[in-house]
Amino acid sequence: MDVIPAIDLLEGRCVRLYQGDYAQSQVFDQDPTAVARRWAAEGATRLHLVDLDGAKAGKPENWQAIQAIVEAVDIPVQVGGGLRSRDRVAALFDLGVQTAILGTAAVENPDLVAALSQTFPGQIYVGIDARDGKVATRGWLETSELSAIDLAQQMAALGAAAIIYTDIQRDGTLQGPNLEALRVLAAAVDTPVIASGGVSALTDLLSLLGLAPLGVTGVIVGKALYTGDLSLKRALQAVGPGRLQDVPPSLDSTAWA
Repeated sequence: MDVIPAIDLLEGRCVRLYQGDYAQSQVFDQDPTAVARRWAAEGATRLHLVDLDGAKAGKPENWQAIQAIVEAVDIPVQVGGGLRSRDRVAALFDLGVQTAILGTAAVENPDLVAALSQTFPGQIYVGIDARDGKVATRGWLETSELSAIDLAQQMAALGAAAIIYTDIQRDGTLQGPNLEALRVLAAAVDTPVIASGGVSALTDLLSLLGLAPLGVTGVIVGKALYTGDLSLKRALQAVGPGRLQDVPPSLDSTAWA
C-alpha cells in the first residue's frame, strides 16, 4: 500500500486544518519545499499537495510553491485544489505535476472529468470529500445532497484513474480512518481507492491494509507525520514500498512537534 505524505498549502505555508476548518489551521513549516525534501528523503514514493487557497477561490493560488516542490524532489507529485478547467489542469501538468485531483468539478462538471480522463489517461484522480456520507465541495465549505457512493460510481464510469476518499469529520483529528465508509465505497467501484483522513498510528495503516483486497491501494497521511505520532520510515516498512535513505539532520521534523 502506498503511504503518501500530505502537504497542505495555505498562503504559501505548510499547514494542517482540523476537520477542514480554515479557522482551525496550524502552521507546521514556512517552507513547504523543505518539507517535501524531507518526505522524499524518508522514502516517500509520491507526495499529495492540496492548494487550500485554490480550493476556496476556485482557481489555483499556490503555483509558486507547487512548482518549487516539483523541482525539488524526484518523485511523483499529485495536486488538488481549485482545478475546475482543462486549461488549469494542463498548466499544472506543464509544471511537472504527474496527477491532477478534481473535487468540486466532479460534482458540478462531470463532463470535464470524462474529457480530461481521455486526454490525460491515468493522470486524473477524483477527490471525494464526505461529511456524513454527503459530498462537500468548494474547499469543504459547502455540502451537497449527492452521496459519496453515487459520485464514486459515476466518476469510475467516466474514467477517473483513482478515487481519493476523505472523511472530513476524521481529517486532522488523529481519531483513525472511517473503515466502514471506506469498505462500502471500495466495494462499490472497481477503480482504485486512496484513503485519507484520521490516520494516527501504525495500527490504522494495518487496518487499512486489510481493505487492500477491495481495492484500497494507498493512504494519505498528514497531521500524524507532523506531530510525530507516526514515523514515515516505519510506516513504509510496515505497509508500503518506499526508498529508505538517511534523513538530512537539517530536515529533522522534531522542530514541528
